[in-house]
Amino acid sequence: MTDMPFDPAFVTPGRFLKGNIHTHSTRSDGAKSPEQVCDLYKEAGYDFLALTDHFLERYGFPVVDTRPYRTPGFTTILGAEVHAPSTIFGELWHLLAVGLPIEFARTGPEEVAQDLAKRCIEAGAFLAIAHPAWYSLTLEDARAIPQAHAVEIYNHTSEVKTARGDGSVLLDQLLAEGRQLSACATDDAHFHLEDFLGAWVMVRSGPEPEELVEALKGARYYSTQGPQIYDVAYSGDSVEVHCSPASRIMLLGRASLAVHRQGVGLTRATLPLESVRTGGFGRVVIVDAQNNKAWSNPVWL
Repeated sequence: MTDMPFDPAFVTPGRFLKGNIHTHSTRSDGAKSPEQVCDLYKEAGYDFLALTDHFLERYGFPVVDTRPYRTPGFTTILGAEVHAPSTIFGELWHLLAVGLPIEFARTGPEEVAQDLAKRCIEAGAFLAIAHPAWYSLTLEDARAIPQAHAVEIYNHTSEVKTARGDGSVLLDQLLAEGRQLSACATDDAHFHLEDFLGAWVMVRSGPEPEELVEALKGARYYSTQGPQIYDVAYSGDSVEVHCSPASRIMLLGRASLAVHRQGVGLTRATLPLESVRTGGFGRVVIVDAQNNKAWSNPVWL
């Protein structure tokens, strides 16, 4: 008998914590100070924040110490957006490393992206391929970072500034090749315009930073622009989805494999796995009446 597929975000005990894991401050190219950034997310009702300034020489290679801004009910995770040469199009790599030690060693001019990614993982970080559509990251590029835990399925500032916020195409191509990746949505806020509070992760975890990082690595989260996913329950031949009112509930698989339900104020749907099973994976997408989305992580069938 094969094991029943399951989404760890919905079988792990505990409650969901709301957080943004990609944000910038005046320590690199953001417009708000670290304290102001933390205050903004705390006041908006977030449970945690990762401030991830650009880990580059011109900014002094910051892993910003946000521990002084932790309060009861709000914590921070140390991290950075790390860079190395170079993608196929000759651009610096952008990798999101959440859970770095504050003394993480600087990058040298000869350190390539693959080595930097490995070093982040060895330091304990959750590693995501950031905003792939924003700078036309190719499938060949992404294949070179086998250590990654996730792909940013949505990056809010990339959508606001360039209409290139959707990372789902690259994610699905990697999944079709057998890469077991999760899908995170982030703000990537810089605060020069309204690029904040647009997307976040809901993590099933305890409140400590170390617990949150391990939950991200274990795909015990879903991502959203607002819609809530209450449950994603797999059985032998279907997946039952329970969510906040939606106009569409979808199960997506490899290439064109998909099944969906459409209606007004949908809160439940039972979707047959046979529609996507031959592709080897499925992931749930919720779309509400305002076209805001929520994304579950892929499950292997």
